[in-house]
Amino acid sequence: MVELGEEIFHMPVRLATPKYTGSLADVVQNPRFSTAYGLLHEAQSQRKRGQKIQEKQGIKDVFSSMKDWFSKNF
Repeated sequence: MVELGEEIFHMPVRLATPKYTGSLADVVQNPRFSTAYGLLHEAQSQRKRGQKIQEKQGIKDVFSSMKDWFSKNF
């Protein structure tokens, strides 16, 4: 998977597992949950820093954000 990710994104890729110690840690500490855990962790960090997190977006805003991301990275 690492090689495929590097080939597709033309960027370094690594396989990671979340460092979670709460309840259900044996389930959450699996590479398939890394993205979800990372996004939740980042949202929590932004809240602590006082940054506003967009909670509701319309479908047009979501596609616009995706288009911007793809334009910058590809």
